[in-house]
Amino acid sequence: MYPHERSLVQSMRGKPFVLLGVNSDVDKDKLRKRIREEGINWRSWWDGGNRDGPIATRFGVTTWPTLIVLDHNGIIRHKWVGFPGEEAFDTAVIALVMDVPERASPPNR
Repeated sequence: MYPHERSLVQSMRGKPFVLLGVNSDVDKDKLRKRIREEGINWRSWWDGGNRDGPIATRFGVTTWPTLIVLDHNGIIRHKWVGFPGEEAFDTAVIALVMDVPERASPPNR
């Protein structure tokens, strides 16, 4: 999914969109290396090295990947257990980005 996520981040540059990641890899050093190798340039948190980390627990994530799409008010609008496919994911994201009121400013990066 990383190549597609990179592409999405690039295509949404300047728009009210932020991609955030949460990772449960056991080895934090290997994760850091993978982040560099994969060119992950969006905010990504390590969730304690297991599937019961505080972030996963709060959002009810039990399976990876789980994708959660929030609107500009922070309301969960979509949640997929497993990747729904590029078209479904992009369609959901683009629809929500287009629905942001004009007065809303793009997020700080």
